[in-house]
Amino acid sequence: MLNKLAASELVLNSDGSVYHLNLLPGDLAPKVILVGDPDRVPKVSKYFDRIEIKKNKREFYTHTGTLRGERITVMSTGIGTENIDIVMNELDALVNIDLKEKEFKTNHESLELFRLGTCGSVNPDVQVDQMLVTQNVVGLDGLLHFYPDYEFENDFSRNFMTKFPYDKIKPMLYFSDWAADISHYYKDAKYHGNTATFPGFYAPQGRQLRLKALDDQFLETLNGLGVTNFEMETSAIYGLAKLLGHKALTVNSVIANRRRGEFSADHQKSEANMIEWVLERIIK
Repeated sequence: MLNKLAASELVLNSDGSVYHLNLLPGDLAPKVILVGDPDRVPKVSKYFDRIEIKKNKREFYTHTGTLRGERITVMSTGIGTENIDIVMNELDALVNIDLKEKEFKTNHESLELFRLGTCGSVNPDVQVDQMLVTQNVVGLDGLLHFYPDYEFENDFSRNFMTKFPYDKIKPMLYFSDWAADISHYYKDAKYHGNTATFPGFYAPQGRQLRLKALDDQFLETLNGLGVTNFEMETSAIYGLAKLLGHKALTVNSVIANRRRGEFSADHQKSEANMIEWVLERIIK
């Protein structure tokens, strides 16, 4: 097989940076914090001792600097697994493809990826304003089915597939889990759970405005299948990390408990607590 990538496959900007993220290989640290909201990037980087790089294009904002002598990057992904497909592939290209020669590198580099997000809980016992680390994840968006070599199965996925009652959605399902060998970073989190990643904010999450959702008991059904919380990115991060040989962990601040109808009284404070908690653990 030829190792050379066509210009149409590995699209670069005029300065040689990857197309969407607008980054060069030297702009990226080995540890990358992924946040959805671009406004959350400076909320993380303000804790850095020094910021050396600030770049952005579209919704992808990146700050790279140092904290306690270690280099670290924080990057916004925007919303949804379709954006994660861009982010994960271009992050991998930065470390595992020679961008000038457009050839795969011989030696593989593995990034440590840490998603900091917000989520809603479907488990009535999970308290709002606490942090929840994703151990297992089910994707309802279908993204990983576009990659032919992806396979994943464990006890959670087998039980979920057996009991999931929605035949129209079932072909889209795929599963993954955390990078167990770096899970020690978050061993003292209050909650570890199983996350559902949805392809939308309204009907997929059971919300109904003018359009009705498939089932107004959808969240309850998911909880009965072992799901603890839901959001819109982790399944793609975990699944693509496994395919590309990177290590990924997600921690979410629980800002809503949909089963109890509760919403955080101060989600900005909860977000700040999460950022400080994560930085204290991943950068010693």
